Order: sequence, then C-alpha cells, then structure tokens
Amino acid sequence: MGLPHTVNRFRPRLLDHLPQYSRQHFLADLSAGITVGFVALPLAMTFAIASGLPPQAGLFTAIIAGFLISALGGSSVQIGGPAGAFIVVVYAIVERYGIPNLLIATACAGVLMVIMGFLRMGDLIRLIPISIVTGFTSGIAVLIALSQVKEFLGLPGPALPAEFFAKIKAIALLISGIDWITFTFGLACLATILLWPKSYNEQPGLLGRVISRLPGSLIAIVGSTVVVAMSGLPIETIGSRFGEIPRGLPTFELPAFEWGTIQFLFAPIITIALLGAVESLLCARVADGLTKARHDPNQELMAQGIANIASPLFGGFCATGTVARTVTNIRAGAKSPVSGMVHALALLLIVLGAAPLAEDIPLVALSATALVVAYNMGEWRIFGRLRQYSMGYRITLLSTFLLTIVVDITVAVEVGIGLACIFFIWRMSQLTKLEVISDAERHARGIVAPEIQVQRITGVLFFGAVSCLEPLMDPKLALPKTLVLDCSTLLAIDSTGVDALQSSDAFLAARGVTLHLASIRPEPLATMTRLGLIDAIGSHRVFPTLKGAMGLD
Repeated sequence: MGLPHTVNRFRPRLLDHLPQYSRQHFLADLSAGITVGFVALPLAMTFAIASGLPPQAGLFTAIIAGFLISALGGSSVQIGGPAGAFIVVVYAIVERYGIPNLLIATACAGVLMVIMGFLRMGDLIRLIPISIVTGFTSGIAVLIALSQVKEFLGLPGPALPAEFFAKIKAIALLISGIDWITFTFGLACLATILLWPKSYNEQPGLLGRVISRLPGSLIAIVGSTVVVAMSGLPIETIGSRFGEIPRGLPTFELPAFEWGTIQFLFAPIITIALLGAVESLLCARVADGLTKARHDPNQELMAQGIANIASPLFGGFCATGTVARTVTNIRAGAKSPVSGMVHALALLLIVLGAAPLAEDIPLVALSATALVVAYNMGEWRIFGRLRQYSMGYRITLLSTFLLTIVVDITVAVEVGIGLACIFFIWRMSQLTKLEVISDAERHARGIVAPEIQVQRITGVLFFGAVSCLEPLMDPKLALPKTLVLDCSTLLAIDSTGVDALQSSDAFLAARGVTLHLASIRPEPLATMTRLGLIDAIGSHRVFPTLKGAMGLD
C-alpha cells in the first residue's frame, strides 16, 4: 500500500545514479569533490567567524551537513554547508540567545524542514516571487558587508551589535581607531581574491590548469598566512582570538531540549527553516539550469532538514545549499551526489591533518573573503534597472530589501509576500471585466435579438474582482427584460464570486429582469454547481451556448 499523494516518499537522488555508476563517474566525482573541498575550506571558517562562532563550527558544519545533503538530497550536484545568507541570522541569534540556543533552534528548524518536505511544501516555496528573493538576499549582503567593517579596518573594542542602527553607531564611534596595517593587508587580500581569477588565464600548460582550480580566496588566505607568520606583523589571527582548533573528529553532544526553550526560540526556528528552505531550493534551481536536470524540491527539503538536525549534534550550525560551491562542483565535472560526499570527506582529512596550520590565518583575510561573498550575493544590477519593472515589483523588492536591513529577514519576507499578494490581487482584478457586447459583434455572430442585452465577463471572478458586477445593481441603469451573461471567457470563480452572482440575480429579479448564464467553461461550472448557484437560479436559465440563452437555437 503506497503513501497518499499528499505526502512525499523518501528517495535520495543518489539511488538513481548508483545502477549506472562507473569508474569514470567516480574519478570525475573525486576530482570535483576535492576541488570543491578547497573552495569550501576558507568559506566555512569565514562564515563561522562572521556569525560569531569559532572557525571549527564552520568546518564541522561543512563536513557533517555537507555529506548528508549530498547523500540524501534531491539534487545530483548541489553542495551544502554553511552559507553567507545565514551570517546575519546566526549572528543575531548568538547575540540574543547564545550558542546553546542556536544549536537547539537549528535542530528544531531541521525537524520543521523535514516536515515541510514530507508534506510536499517544497513546490510551494519555489513559488516565492523573485522580487522578494532579490530583496532579502541583497539586504543580507549589505548586512554581511557591514558586519565585516570592524575586522577589515582592524577597529578595537568588542564585537559589533546585531541591530542595524546600533551597528552603524558603534562603527562611527570606533572609526578613529583604524589599524592601518590591518587595513592595508586587507586591501591586499581583497585585491588577490578579485584579480586571481584573471591571472591564471595567462598561464599555459599543466600549471595553468592546476592553478585555475584554486579559488582566489584560498590563495589570499594561504598567502596572507605565510606573510604574517614570516614577518611577525601585528595582525590578529584565528589562533590569537579563538585559541587552538581541535584536531580530530567532532564529538557528539545532545543539546538540552526543553519545551519552554523551544517556545522561546519560535521566531529563530521559523527564520532558519524559511531561509534554509528558500536558499537550498534556489541553489538547486541554479544547478538545474546549468546541468539541464531537474531536482526534487521535497526530497531536497527533507535532506536539508536531516542535515540541520545532525549538524548541531556535532558542534555545527545552520546549513543549506550554496550556489558558489555548487557551481564550482558542476564546472569541475561532477556527475553525481558522490562529489559532494567527497568534498565533505576531503574537509575532514584537512581538519585531521592540518588543523593547527589554520590557527595562523589572519582574520582580515577571512573578512576580505566575506566582503567578496557579500558583493556576489547582491543583485545590484536589478536596482539600476528598477524603472523597467512594474510599480508592484519595485515596491515589493525595496520593502523587502529595507526591512531585511533595518528589522528582520522573517518580517521582511512576511511583508514582501503580503505585498506581492496584494499586487497580484490588484492585477488580477484589473484583468476581470464586465462589458456589453457591441452591436458590431452581435451582427458578426448572428445575434439578432435587440430586446435582449448580452454582457460578457472576462477573467477570474474572485473576491478581489467582484466589484466588476456592481454596474448590474445600479438602480439608475436601464436594463431589458432579459440579460444574458456570456461566461465563455470566465476562467475561474470562487465562493465570493458565486455569492456576488447570486446577489446580482436576486437584485435583477426584483427589477423584473431575467438573468441567463451562457457558455460556462467546465471549471467555473463545476464550482457554481458545487456551491449551489446553478440550483439557486435554476438549470433552465443556464445554457451551453449564447444563442441558446437568447432562444435563437
């Protein structure tokens, strides 16, 4: 006995690849996985530190969550792990609730994502308008960049507050204490990251191909670490701030779950689940566009949920699909989810063998990496082309963008969805019209009964468009004894539309006007029948053709 169609079966995409998996596929996945591992290494530490967590939290997240997302996900090539989109959210949760409560919120959000995937809500999440997605991702990018100002300039003092205006005030108070050595070093790292992709194109042969696999962020971090270690520059490093990075496997530790705590963390749980779901499905859509494949959004949600349940049990935090690492994986020749599993294992080997070396990494190098990530996250070109879009699109995007920056991403998405719905309702109401058929059309269609008026209703008659029927109930309007409503272009109707039609019929009957309905399409006819409209007005006044309604058949 199968599962009902309303729930999703659990079937990882990996199972679809295994029957035809070959040695060539494995070698391609091995190469791609190792490549992505080098890309993920600096990003994992960068995102953890920028989120107010120790660097190993990012590494453990990339290892545990990255492996599970690939092994259990609904996409063939998506890479999961800590993401830049989570920086602002995690930083705020850590500041307000503490790291233990962050781990609880992450695990609970994972449970929620599993439920969402099981109930097939992945198909609904993909329907979030692009204006909202652009608004909140660009807003997050601004907040990420702002959060890195202190590290990039080497400003003294405690960590910046999470709230936007308080952060601006703190930076303004500290800006006079800029460390010019750190700032200059940060500029050098930033230039390396931005210019490195252009430099290897000029290098021919095997060396050029090998170098092309190394990301600019890795080159900047390795180079800056060597320079600081050899020169003894007074620049803060991972080791000077966080101490020794654990060299070994992450240990299992169960958070102290209590119902009272979960109620207290309700808002962070929703935020993590919503952001993780949206980011992962957007990433999967990008991967589909590059590979001409199609992912299973509900399976992907379940895998993301399981990864977020497991990650905090081993010292990690929130994880989701990551566009930069996924695109790198695809371009490196990945064939299946095995490449993502290899990337996680490669990171594990690095942690086991080279963790002490990471302690000498300058924090400003990681800050430069985060700034580049923030720039790449934002859809800045769209802001320059806003005049090309509708007023509703502009208002929704800018509202979501500004609310993400100054209030909260959950509020921003809620308001954005509300605005998108309002503008959609308004647009649909503008497309729903009631108009009198002209004499020319009557003549062309052979309608020769001048004593009968024919009006046509077009569009969707729903709660936002029932005002189009108000002219029928205007007592000053002169109407014939018979009014035919042509429904051939009525696409759909809801309960409010049915009620409005019934009220119109009663008003017309009181004035001695008989209403006939003609040419109703199957879908609105089924709704009218189910809601009792056909029985209320009588089937003898419902006709399959317009001429039939006029007695001309």
